[in-house]
Amino acid sequence: AGKGKGPERKALALDRTKGSEILFGLAPCRLALARARRALFRLFLKEQRGGPGQPLRAELALQAAARGVPVLHVPKRALDALCRGRPHQGACLEAGPLPFRSLRDAEEPRQGHAESGRRQLLWLALEHIQDPMNLGALLRAAYFLGVDRVVSTHSNSCPLTPVVSKASAGAMEVFDVYSTDDLQGFLKAKSAEGWEVVGTVSRPEDVEGVPVISCSEFQWDKPLIVVLGSEGEGLSLHTQLQCQQLLAIPPGRALHPAIDSLNVSVAAGILLHSICSQKRRHGD
Repeated sequence: AGKGKGPERKALALDRTKGSEILFGLAPCRLALARARRALFRLFLKEQRGGPGQPLRAELALQAAARGVPVLHVPKRALDALCRGRPHQGACLEAGPLPFRSLRDAEEPRQGHAESGRRQLLWLALEHIQDPMNLGALLRAAYFLGVDRVVSTHSNSCPLTPVVSKASAGAMEVFDVYSTDDLQGFLKAKSAEGWEVVGTVSRPEDVEGVPVISCSEFQWDKPLIVVLGSEGEGLSLHTQLQCQQLLAIPPGRALHPAIDSLNVSVAAGILLHSICSQKRRHGD
């Protein structure tokens, strides 16, 4: 019995590089290797040939070799253990963590001013998003719909974990995510620079003088920051008061009181699409 389990036990007992984490899934591994924004240590692939995803796993092995990253072919059980049973699709990548970028680096580069004037800028700000699945879905939607920058609060928020990368279908690996410890100060500064700051609410009720309108009524005519709040609480009052307007998504029926709002990533997709469709109509 011991003979058959030897290679498996060896694979499971491999020492991890200190401070590393395990990316899992074909898209996160592929994009992390392609962009090489992280330290890359080892690629683990399912040892059986054939089956779903085999051509992509073979491509991953070539990518890793081109980066000088060792490739280890291990049993499925070893991959399950590496990513704690999450859906790895036969691929795990041992890599350094991907931190938030400093907000000081988020400004448009000076050489980009001509381009900035040519098109509308759109940033997404996230206040205390804690669920990694929601954060991943938000990043995927923001990347797909053309958001230029994502800024997250640093404290009381989900970090950029492998679960977030998988939920984003790898978008986290190609999309810079910035953080701030002073969201209200950041929004106040951008407003002073001429940006419009709009928040989001689930109920169409004005907040201490900040008007609430339907997202379909919003007119996008200047650089814009859309601010989304946490899953349970929504935007804090202090952040709402930094907004010039608050956007609501009108429901399609009379709602049961227990189901009176949308998942934050679904709401983001609807709001961002509503805003970004104006850019397409205007022919940017």
